[in-house]
Amino acid sequence: MHKNIRICFLPMQVTAVPELFLTAVKLSHDGTGARYLHVAREDSNNLFSVQFRTTPMDSTGVPHILEHTVLCGSQKYPCRDPFFKMLNRSLSTFMNAFTASDYTLYPFSTQNPKDFQNLLSVYLDAAFFPCLRQLDFWQEGWRLEHENPADPQTPLVFKGVVFNEMKGAFTDNERIFAQHLQNKILPDHTYGVVSGGDPLCIPDLTWEQLKQFHATHYHPSNSRFFTYGNFPLEQHLKQIHEEALIKFERIESHTDIPKQKLWEKPREHSVTCGLDSFAANPSKQTTVSVSYLLTDITDTFETFTLSLLSSLLVDGPNSPFYKALIESGVGTDFSPDVGFNGSTREAYFSVGLQGIAERDIDTVKQIIARTVDEVIAKGFEEDRIEALLHKIEIQLKHQSTSFGLALTSYIASCWNQDGDPVELLKIADKVSRFRQCLKENPTFLQEKVKTYFKDNPHRLTLSMSPEEDYHDKQAKMETEKLQKKVNALSEEEKTQIFEKGLELMALQSKPQDTSCLPALQVSDIEPKIPFTVLETTLAADEIPVQYCPQPTNGVVYFRAVSSLNTLPEELKPYVPLFCNVITKMGCGALDYREQAQKMELKTGGMSVSPHIIPDDSHLDVYELRDLLLFFSPRFEEEEHFRVLVKKTAQELSNGIPDCGHLYASIRASKNLTPSGELQEMFSGMDQVKLMKRIAEMSDIKPILRKLPRIKKYLLNSDNIRCSVNAAPQQITEASKEVEKFIKGIARSKKERKPVRPHVIEKSSEVKPVGSEMLTGLQITRKLVNDPTFKPCQMKTHFVLPFPVNYVGECIRTVPYMAADYASLRILARLMTAKFLHREIREKGGAYGGGAKLSHNGIFTFYSYRDPNSLATLKTFEKAVEWAKSGEFTQQDIDEAKLAVFAAVDAPVAPSDKGMDHFLYGISDEMKQSHREQLFAVSSDNLVDVSNKYLAVGKSTRGQAVLGPENADITKDPSWVKR
Repeated sequence: MHKNIRICFLPMQVTAVPELFLTAVKLSHDGTGARYLHVAREDSNNLFSVQFRTTPMDSTGVPHILEHTVLCGSQKYPCRDPFFKMLNRSLSTFMNAFTASDYTLYPFSTQNPKDFQNLLSVYLDAAFFPCLRQLDFWQEGWRLEHENPADPQTPLVFKGVVFNEMKGAFTDNERIFAQHLQNKILPDHTYGVVSGGDPLCIPDLTWEQLKQFHATHYHPSNSRFFTYGNFPLEQHLKQIHEEALIKFERIESHTDIPKQKLWEKPREHSVTCGLDSFAANPSKQTTVSVSYLLTDITDTFETFTLSLLSSLLVDGPNSPFYKALIESGVGTDFSPDVGFNGSTREAYFSVGLQGIAERDIDTVKQIIARTVDEVIAKGFEEDRIEALLHKIEIQLKHQSTSFGLALTSYIASCWNQDGDPVELLKIADKVSRFRQCLKENPTFLQEKVKTYFKDNPHRLTLSMSPEEDYHDKQAKMETEKLQKKVNALSEEEKTQIFEKGLELMALQSKPQDTSCLPALQVSDIEPKIPFTVLETTLAADEIPVQYCPQPTNGVVYFRAVSSLNTLPEELKPYVPLFCNVITKMGCGALDYREQAQKMELKTGGMSVSPHIIPDDSHLDVYELRDLLLFFSPRFEEEEHFRVLVKKTAQELSNGIPDCGHLYASIRASKNLTPSGELQEMFSGMDQVKLMKRIAEMSDIKPILRKLPRIKKYLLNSDNIRCSVNAAPQQITEASKEVEKFIKGIARSKKERKPVRPHVIEKSSEVKPVGSEMLTGLQITRKLVNDPTFKPCQMKTHFVLPFPVNYVGECIRTVPYMAADYASLRILARLMTAKFLHREIREKGGAYGGGAKLSHNGIFTFYSYRDPNSLATLKTFEKAVEWAKSGEFTQQDIDEAKLAVFAAVDAPVAPSDKGMDHFLYGISDEMKQSHREQLFAVSSDNLVDVSNKYLAVGKSTRGQAVLGPENADITKDPSWVKR
C-alpha cells in the first residue's frame, strides 16, 4: 500500500471465510470515521456500494426522493441525469440505488477495471457532492403543474416520478399490509413512518428540507463502504480517499435508532385496502397476521437461530404453520411478509393468512396460538432440521453471478446498526454452534418459541379488509390536498408555477452535453467470446445428453426437457398448473410431505416450468417443451391440490401491480406469432383468469383428472433430452446416474396418431472447437410449423382498479439469426436511452418506459406505473418518427452498443453455461456471428430498419393497456375491453 493511503485507512482485521472462498478486510478511515469492508474473492464481477443510515421522522419520502435527486447531476458531472447516461457509457453488470426503511444503498458492479473507476467516480460525486437543483427536486419528487404545462387554462395537478411511483406501489395490497405491519409493530421512531413516501404526505416536503437531510445524513461519518471481487483494494482506497473523503471533517452523526420500548400487553390494529378484482372468492378478501418482536439484529447468533426457527415454523408442507393454517382451507395463502424479518433494528416474526372471510379472524388467531403451544410441546423432527441445514450448505456452494450484490444486501441491515458484518459472513461457524446448542440441550428451539412467542407481550395482530370505494377515497383525499395547496397560492405564485413548468419542459427537451462524463469506447469491448466446451452423448442408446464441465463447487445440475408438441389443445391451458404442482403432490410411494422432506435432504430444489422456444430463423415456428425431472407423480390428494390451486391464484393476482407492463406486452403480442397465443395462455392475463376460475370451482376433480393425462404425454415422449453441468471430475459418476434414470423411464411403445401435422425436424450439430473434435452428434429439435397462421392487429384494454396504467405495444419483426435483428436490438436500446426515457419518465411522469427486442423477434414498447395511456401510445409513434429521421450521432450509437454488449456479456453462472445451446439451439458460433453483426450496425442500418419494420402500416402490431376506466378508449370501437 502507498504510505499515505495506509495512514488514511486503519486496518481493523483480516478474516478468511473458507466456506465462501473469500477473505474479508475491515478498515476505518482515519479522518472521517467512514467504515470500510473489502471482500476479496476470485470473481471478476467486482462490486462497489456505499450506504448511509437514513432515518426519516415523517412520511414525506425524503430519503427516497433524495436517492432519486442525487443521481440527477453533481459538481464534477453537472449534466442532467448522469446515472441514466452512464448506463450507456459503461459495461456495468448492475447499477441501481435502493431506499430501505433505515438506510440508502448505492451499488454497481462491472467486470472491467477502467469501467469500475469511471463508475466509482460518478457514484462518489453523486453521493457526496450532488447539485440538488430545485428543478430536479420538482421532476423527481413532486410539483404542482398544469395538466398541459403549455396551457395555463388547464387545471393544476400533482406530478413527479416518486409521487407516481408510490401511488403505484400502494395499489399493491401486499405492500399496504407489509407497510402497516412495520409501522405498527415498531411505532416509536423511524420505523413508524413510510420511508418511500406516502403519496398524501409527499407534497409536504420542501426543497430546503431535502438539502438539509442530505447535509446531515450523506456524510462520510455516517457512511459504510463495501467493495468486492478480484480488483486490488489499494486502488479503490486511493480513489475514494482522494475524490471524496479528504474533503470532509469528522462529525457526530445523530442517526442512531433507539431500541423500541417494549409493550406491556399485545395490540390490535385493522386497516383497509382496495378490492382485488381477481380474488377467487369476493367475500373472502381479508388478511390477518400475528407478529412478534424478537431480538436486536446485531446479536448475530441469536438472529441466525431465530431465522432458522422461523424457516422451520413456516417453510414447506411439513412446517407446523403450513399444516395448521394453509391446510385448514380457511384462506388462500400466508399473509404478506410471513416468517422472519431482519431488516429493522429489532427483528420480528409474522404469521397469518390472506384470502379469509372477515368472520374468521378469531379462528386464525386461535389456530396460531394453538400451533405455538403444540410446537413447544413437541419440538421439531431431526430430519427437518437436517434438511434445513443441508439447504443452507447448498446455497453456500451455488455459484451465482451476482454474489457481490447478494453480500452487500445480506450485511446491509446489521452493519447499518453497527453490528459486525464479518461475523455475519461466518456461516459455517454459526451452523456448528447451532448444532452444538441442540446437542447440549435438545429442547433449545422449544425454549426459544416459549420466550419469543408464547410469553412475549410485544405482539401485534393486524387485519386488513377491502373497501368498495377505497381507491375513490384515496383519490378524494388527494384532490382535497391539491385544493388546499392551490387555494393557498397567490396570483403571483400561480404565474410562477406556469413559468417554472415551461422552464422544466424546456430543460427536459434541451440536448444534453454529456462530454463531462467518463465513458468506455466500443474498442474496449472484447471482439470474441470464449467458447464453452460441450459434449453430447447418447444415453441408453437413444436420448441425447449434453455434458458441460464447470467449476460448480461439487454441485451437480441436471435438467431434462420433454416435448409437448403432441399435447391436445384442450389440455394446454393447464400446463403451467401442472408444472406448478407436479413437484408438490407426492410421488411413487411417498406422499407430498415425505417427498418435500426428501427433496430438501437430498437436493437443492426441484422445479418444472413450461418453455415456448421460438425458432431462431423463422417466426412462425416454435417448440413447446417442459423442463422437468421425472418421477411417478401422484395426483390423488384432492384437498392438497385445492390448497395449491388457491395459493397459485392468489400469487398471480398479487403479482399484477409489479408486472403489469409484462402482462400488457404479452397480450399485445398475442396475435403476432403462433407462439404468442401460447405465451398469453401460459403467462398472460388469460392464465390469471383461468386460475381464478379454477380456484372458484366447487368441484375441482375434473381439473385434477387432466393432470395424469398431461403426464402421459410428457413421460412417454420420444423427444426427451437432458443436460448435466458438473465439476469435471464428477462427470463420469453423473453420467452413470443419468443412464440409470433414463432406463427407468417407462416408454410407451404404442404408436400414436400424430396430433400435430406440421412438425419439422431441425438439428443443431455440436461443431468441433479448436483442435478438439467434439462428437458431431446431432440433437434433433422437433419444431411446430403453422403454415395457416396469419398475424393480426388487436387492441385490448384490461380495466383494473388501479390509479396508474401499464402500456404495451408489440411489433412483429425478424428472428435472432436474421441480418436485421442486430440493428433492431441496438435501435431498441437507442430509442430507450435517447427518446423514450425522456418523454415517458421525465416528461410523462411514469416510473419507467422503453423499448426492447425479444429473442422471438417481437419488438416491444412499454411503460410502467404510467399516469398516461393513449398519450403514451402516441409517444411510441413519435419515437419511430424520431428513429426514421436519423437524428442521432455516432456517439449515441456507440453508447447504445455499449449498453447492448453489457447485456450480451453479462456473466453466466457455471450452472447455466451451455443452456442457450441446450434449450434454444443457439451455438457459440451463432452468438459470435450475432456479435459481429452488432459491432457492424451503422446509422444507415438503424434508419433502414425503422422504416422497414416499425413505421406505421409496415408490420403487424398489437396494443394493450392495463389500467383504470378510460373514456377515450371506451369511445374508440377498435379497442376490446376485458
